Amino acid sequence: MSPHVLVLGGTTEARELAAVLAARPGVRVTTSLAGRVSRPGALAGDVRVGGFGGAEGLAEWLREQRVDALVDATHPFAGTITVNAARAAAATGVPAVVLRRPGWRPAPGDHWHPVPSLTAAADLLPRLGRRIFLTTGRLGLAAFAHLGDLHFVVRSVEPPEPPLPPHTEVLLGRGPFTVADETTLLREYLIDVLVTKDSGGAATAAKLTAARELALPVVLVRRPPLPDGVTPVPDVAAALDRLDLSLP
Repeated sequence: MSPHVLVLGGTTEARELAAVLAARPGVRVTTSLAGRVSRPGALAGDVRVGGFGGAEGLAEWLREQRVDALVDATHPFAGTITVNAARAAAATGVPAVVLRRPGWRPAPGDHWHPVPSLTAAADLLPRLGRRIFLTTGRLGLAAFAHLGDLHFVVRSVEPPEPPLPPHTEVLLGRGPFTVADETTLLREYLIDVLVTKDSGGAATAAKLTAARELALPVVLVRRPPLPDGVTPVPDVAAALDRLDLSLP
């Protein structure tokens, strides 16, 4: 029987991995998407959309679909599905790989303020500035909704979910972005603080370079911790090496 790989997707790395696996003769690949983006790009192999119903539901799906290996290539901040995937893999004995792009690292001239959560970011902002470029995605903005004295420029792929801060401008856009574009945006909107999550990768890193060049403070939300005992791989090549050891 052909080996079946389930990729928990939603990232560029997941898309690349699915394409490589689907091109291999005799390998079946299914990519699972949470469904938070209304129009995801085309994916190689099979695609399913929606949740599994927790760790137990995922374990049941792994058994029913005769999955031989599981790759968690979700966003670094998709903490719940990562915990559920680890539990489901342990319950079923399915080999699991966690693919996580490395987080960003500060460079000389950066003025970063690492925080553990969006709530902590909101608590810090009034001490840093008044015009905020907020690039933490469309979810969780309620953490900032009480900051009526600040002006927010919010960028996300799709319209953010309310409640929003009372003084908010919304920019819809998808990376990659250039340093020149980000510098122009920061200047045009008179931004004095950048807030972002430590997503890692090159597609959205230009804003950090632009902030450094303009000497702006950056509030950086740290990633949630991985489950105990989970050692991630940093890229698609490393994920494929791990899979080659586990596939029948």
